[in-house]
Amino acid sequence: MRVAAGVVARLNSFRCTLVSPIKVSVRWSLKSEAGMHMTDSSQGVLRVMRILSAIVLLAIGGIHLYLVFNGVGGLLGVLFVLNGIAGIVLAIGMLVLHGRLLKLATVLSLLFTIASLLALLLALTVGLFGITETWSFTLVPQTVVVDAIGVVVLAITSVLALRTPRTVQAA
Repeated sequence: MRVAAGVVARLNSFRCTLVSPIKVSVRWSLKSEAGMHMTDSSQGVLRVMRILSAIVLLAIGGIHLYLVFNGVGGLLGVLFVLNGIAGIVLAIGMLVLHGRLLKLATVLSLLFTIASLLALLLALTVGLFGITETWSFTLVPQTVVVDAIGVVVLAITSVLALRTPRTVQAA
């Protein structure tokens, strides 16, 4: 069997391209359930970012639940419980979802983190739902830092998840 320069031979997830008569370029690619091709390195980066995103989401949810168990009540307590539950659910979604649902989970997680940070900043400046917060309140500075880091981590994760190319599957 003769292989001319530039011809691509594909065998399952292994691609070998004859660049010149002497050099052979080899690249491994993985195929996910949704029919997307990703190289090993980009799949690994996405997996690490998904884990970091889940950790950040658990931290955000955990901070809110900690504050509920340590005296925050009323309307703010109810909102904190909902925020804690949402953080845990989104963290689980970041770890177990694939394909389109993963893309949806990453974008929702980013929006959740932005909303959490903006709500705290509004409460610190002009007030939110009649609640004014101070920097000296329990975990406020730490929450601002965690939420800001979360926005950056989840923005990167969202870009990586949304940039995965889609291929048309044969009928």
